[in-house]
Amino acid sequence: MANKQDQSIAVEKTQRHHNPKVATFLSVIPGIGQMYNRRFIKGSILFILFAAFFIVFMQFLEMGYWGLLTLGTHPGLDDSRVLLSQGILALILTGFAATFYVANLMDAYKDAKRIQEGWTVTTLREGFRNAWDKGFPYLIVGPGLLLLIFVVVFPLLFMFFLAFTNYNLYNAPPRNVLDWVGFENFIALVQVPIWRDTFFSVLAWTLIWTFFATTLQIALALFLALIVNDPRVKFKRLIRTVFILPWAVPAFVTILIFAALFNDNFGAVNRDILIPLFGSGLPWMSDPFWAKTALIMIQTWLGFPFVFALFTGVLQSISSDWYEAADMDGASRWQKFLNITFPHMMFATAPLLIMQYAGNFNNFNIIYLFNQGGPPVRGQNAGGTDILISWVYGLTFETQNYNMAAAISIIIGLMVATFAFFQFRRTRSFKEEGEI
Repeated sequence: MANKQDQSIAVEKTQRHHNPKVATFLSVIPGIGQMYNRRFIKGSILFILFAAFFIVFMQFLEMGYWGLLTLGTHPGLDDSRVLLSQGILALILTGFAATFYVANLMDAYKDAKRIQEGWTVTTLREGFRNAWDKGFPYLIVGPGLLLLIFVVVFPLLFMFFLAFTNYNLYNAPPRNVLDWVGFENFIALVQVPIWRDTFFSVLAWTLIWTFFATTLQIALALFLALIVNDPRVKFKRLIRTVFILPWAVPAFVTILIFAALFNDNFGAVNRDILIPLFGSGLPWMSDPFWAKTALIMIQTWLGFPFVFALFTGVLQSISSDWYEAADMDGASRWQKFLNITFPHMMFATAPLLIMQYAGNFNNFNIIYLFNQGGPPVRGQNAGGTDILISWVYGLTFETQNYNMAAAISIIIGLMVATFAFFQFRRTRSFKEEGEI
């Protein structure tokens, strides 16, 4: 009995003197802190993994960071694009290693803290069972995360770094070596006349296009949904089906049909409608103003069916008790719309409507398929109907101004992300409180 008490006292004394800070400090060399916590197998595995990582990837990391810093030194031999890609991969690998390194420090500290509080080290079988239970979700998510990193994050980082180089048609690897130019590309957008004039012209039209095209499609969808939802309207299912048909037809087919209809020479809009009525047609394809007008009308036609379907579903879910109570209070139709219908519709659909604005901001398909961003504009290197994303496409694949295209892409991403972030923060459907 005395021996057991002595052992218990010794264990308690050991636990009291087990220092989490010491475990964390020893974990500067991965695995040593876990061994200090008497988790020898776990510590050995961590030490072997980190040692293997440095042995296998050290040379690649060294080459990657050298390439990222210099982008090559020998024209014709060093390909700056390959070196930049290797440098980005080195950054990603370093990020993984740093994450696991910090996790190693935290694990050693937490285990030491638990031992200090009286926890006993589990057996090998229990340790594997606990690791499996805790790590199973990460095991399932891991492949998707890796795919996301190399399919999404890697291209974004490559584009980001290109914006700070001088990569263009006249300075392209492997014949030439790229150089880091800092913020020169961004400065050129606001100082060099041709870039400044084009950038602000295209930006202004992009904002106008996004606002009017999206707002009109939402307004048309709202108007039609309210009309169809009226109790006096019959054949609701048939009418709803007809209104959703434009959504069912592939968008590129509809755009190409409209491009033929609005053609200046043989289009049905001029030949069969405007010329018989007014004696002359309009330059839909050759005049920037009329081309922009046509694009807004086409996008309104293409976009309203989806929003119409959203609004129709929300209208059917609003309880009739709300309207009966409003009728008893003597509310008019307009008051019921402002205080019941509209708030409910916005609460349920606001996130999707925000995405409609973000989608039209980068709506490349309609701009390119209608008239390739034309007509040309004197003194600019973008077409009269080009929005930012279609201008980026032209700079990339037609004039090979990769550096400027990357710089504009960063600006586009920041604008869309900022708009979406603040609008989502202001949207009640993304808040826990504020139920209607």
